[in-house]
Amino acid sequence: MSFQTNPQLELAFDYVRNTHKNIFLTGKAGTGKTTFLHKIKQETPKRLVIVAPTGVAAINAGGMTIHSFFQLPFGPYLPGAAKDPARQRRFSGEKIRLIQSLDLLVIDEISMVRSDVLDAIDDVLRKYRDRYKPFGGVQLLMIGDLHQLPPIVKDEEWYLLRDHYETMYFFGSQALRKSDPVSIELKHIYRQSDSTFIDLLNKVRNNHIDDSVLATLNSRFVANFQPTEEQPYITLTAHNASAQEINSEKLAAIAQPQQTFKAVIEGDFPAFAYPADEMFECKKDAQVMFVKNDMNREKRFYNGKIGKITGFRKDTIYVRCPGEKEDIEVEAVEWTNVKYTLNEQTKEVEEQLLGTFTQYPLKLAWAITIHKSQGLTFDRAIIDAQAAFAHGQVYVALSRCKSFEGIVLRSKIVPSSVKTDSVVKNYTEEADKNAPDEAHLSRSKADYQQSLVQDLFDFNRLRQQFTKMIRVFLEHENTLHQATGQQLKALETQALEQVVAIAERFKPQIWQYVAEADLPEENANLQARLQKA
Repeated sequence: MSFQTNPQLELAFDYVRNTHKNIFLTGKAGTGKTTFLHKIKQETPKRLVIVAPTGVAAINAGGMTIHSFFQLPFGPYLPGAAKDPARQRRFSGEKIRLIQSLDLLVIDEISMVRSDVLDAIDDVLRKYRDRYKPFGGVQLLMIGDLHQLPPIVKDEEWYLLRDHYETMYFFGSQALRKSDPVSIELKHIYRQSDSTFIDLLNKVRNNHIDDSVLATLNSRFVANFQPTEEQPYITLTAHNASAQEINSEKLAAIAQPQQTFKAVIEGDFPAFAYPADEMFECKKDAQVMFVKNDMNREKRFYNGKIGKITGFRKDTIYVRCPGEKEDIEVEAVEWTNVKYTLNEQTKEVEEQLLGTFTQYPLKLAWAITIHKSQGLTFDRAIIDAQAAFAHGQVYVALSRCKSFEGIVLRSKIVPSSVKTDSVVKNYTEEADKNAPDEAHLSRSKADYQQSLVQDLFDFNRLRQQFTKMIRVFLEHENTLHQATGQQLKALETQALEQVVAIAERFKPQIWQYVAEADLPEENANLQARLQKA
């Protein structure tokens, strides 16, 4: 995947790297959103953290859960609740310094994040950063597809929140609306290459269902379909109980001794974030799915690849995939649970290892829930679309397949099976009308560079620190040496005269240059004054 040949990816990368605009990066399944996230993590110079709404999503993205990083209580969050002492959480000095150092907050799987949670994040960031700016001045990169899985809100929670929010989708956040975010949709689909199938998926995604679309979809209905040994299928179900029942029945039917592999868990790795089964029970001839990409150069497997266990030996499970002549030798792999820390010397955000989870990257794969299939790709799948309950689930299930021919419907699709939220449809259409262009990008770049220049000459934090230190001294004057107060005042005077006063003298000419049409980085006069300052 090349950014140079994908204008939307290139535009998104430019906005992340060279502006401070909040960005919603969206796109259909298979458009490269996850790949973009990894590239941002590797290449952006900005100090960032990655968060996600669920434990597994956070582990897969290489970050932390939203509630863990921001220490948010569970339950609905009413705007202004940060002032309620019962809702306040104490942050360590280390966490506060980390938050204050942030340039970029990446939120993966944003479709599942509620608007009140985004406002809770805003409250935390304002408290420890700039209280007058949305999200405390931190740039947000929100990644996800609104046409996939929605946020979960109970009826009693909506009853409390409905007076404050028009919708529970993330774009209903009061703070986000004030920040005027840009929305960039990735258009090129890497997962599917069949243009007819892509067009069909688009119609399902946007709820453009007519008799012709239904007839085409239902041509994949096969009553009492039984897959062959040579062409294994995975069944996508709406409910976890159905998937577990199918897997248990299929495993029990194999006349082979059962093998059990227990995960090795070290340090802090919460159960809700386990990326594979803690106790992996399997047999020779069991159908399995890889749950992690192969990190070795050979790239023998990927997350979602299906095969059959052919044998066991010592610490190795042998798996043969359809169309391949050799077994894949599968060994246990390690997942990490991290937290973010601030390196006090370099002022860079770093990852600190909290715990590890070591297990074979496999799970039984005769069936999986549609929910857990999000982000995966299958060659062949049996879909029970009639049972899909949440909006977007039929689209998620269909878009897991590489080709239309790889789909088998267990039940026919009826119009009521395909649900699309009108709120999402309206938001998406409005975002399309206001898609950013090169002119908007240029203005955003200029705004960002101007704000960086202003920050260079803003010493309010320095003033505030001296004011705070002197106040603390006065409160404890009787127990401290008198010379301490004199030294503090002398340091304050020195800082005001040698730093703040000089900065104030530079400001008028700096602002004059900043106001010129050129980008600050291209303004020779401004660059000369900055060097002199």
